[in-house]
Amino acid sequence: METSGTAVHHAPWNKGKIVGQKAPFKLKDIWALRVRLQLEGRIRELALFNLGIDSKLRGCDLVALKVRDVCHGDQMAARAIVMQHKTQRPVQFEITAGTRDALQKWIKQASLKSDDFLFPSRLHESPHLGTRQYARILGHWVDELGLDRADYGTHSIRRTKATLIYRRTKNLRAVQLLLGHAKLESTVRYLGIEVDDALEISEQTEV
Repeated sequence: METSGTAVHHAPWNKGKIVGQKAPFKLKDIWALRVRLQLEGRIRELALFNLGIDSKLRGCDLVALKVRDVCHGDQMAARAIVMQHKTQRPVQFEITAGTRDALQKWIKQASLKSDDFLFPSRLHESPHLGTRQYARILGHWVDELGLDRADYGTHSIRRTKATLIYRRTKNLRAVQLLLGHAKLESTVRYLGIEVDDALEISEQTEV
């Protein structure tokens, strides 16, 4: 027997939200943020941002990096290899000169040792920066750039360099390796390139 007025209606989790792939950052936004972080002496954030762009790692892997992953003694590594938490597969990435410089300054400022987490948490319950903290920091970056938070997330950092590499080279296999995907189909879906490429071809076709 049904009773009136007792039904509870739950709103869909995605009501009013923009869902789907998060946008990669544009080059002008990358450099605008880098300049801001440098001028304001936000060394930790600059190191985090630069390493996020270079490494193309998921947020959970980025925040769990240790000093020894990117630094051999006093020497910053030009390349690194880490085991991905999600897939348990190793992935390699480059550490560019600007990122090495930012990391070196941050490690020195924070007096970090080899076994320390690269980005220690400022909260007592966590040994390193958490993914939610990382997402909040990224949200502030998006605000500072005057962009819409709904369009960007931590995967925006992961996708940025991968998207630029694909656009310049069209080498899907290289991007797959850099992102650490087991299947090429995953890379295709992750970059959303089928739709983008189809639209690009369509735009260039006059009727």
